[in-house]
Amino acid sequence: MSHGIDSHVWTACTEHDPRRSGWDAHRRMRGILNGTANHILTLMAQGLEYPAALADAQARGYAESDPADDVDGHDVVAKARILAATAFNRSVTLDQIIRRGITDITPDAIQQAARRGCRIKLVATVKPRPGHSGDRASLPLEARRDPLSRVDGVMSALVIETDPVREVTIIGPGAGPEQAGQGMFADLVAVARSPHGGGTC
Repeated sequence: MSHGIDSHVWTACTEHDPRRSGWDAHRRMRGILNGTANHILTLMAQGLEYPAALADAQARGYAESDPADDVDGHDVVAKARILAATAFNRSVTLDQIIRRGITDITPDAIQQAARRGCRIKLVATVKPRPGHSGDRASLPLEARRDPLSRVDGVMSALVIETDPVREVTIIGPGAGPEQAGQGMFADLVAVARSPHGGGTC
């Protein structure tokens, strides 16, 4: 569902028509699109193991009792497909996206990344054209100088790589009842404004 990309980030993105104002010059989009997974990875970077970090996310209402959509990468894949359609006018099927989750991440892997000056983040990558190095939901080692490496907790972020200004980064909260409600409202407004929505907004 689009209201997860992730509330503020998605709303800022869809305020723009990708077919005007230079959006067709976009070369790539990279983003942390799931606040729940990012919250869990943040806690693991602070020393918690995966089960404890997941329990914390569930206790705070960020993760469902069945967290599979968030932790197995299905949610991120759905959002990557929406971004491809919105920004690049591409229809992407499930089998065209490489999916990764966070359930097999260990404290040792996070510590090894830290020793290399990196952080593990669940990052979606979307490009204008399909290809073997194109759309994916993966766990790259983000160098600490990368803006995505500094996005913690339930925050989500989208880095838009474009020819005129190189990179634009949008950051906003990505999990929680208020954010979900705001995102759903934005979706309803978008449907009402669409030519096929039947609305008059």
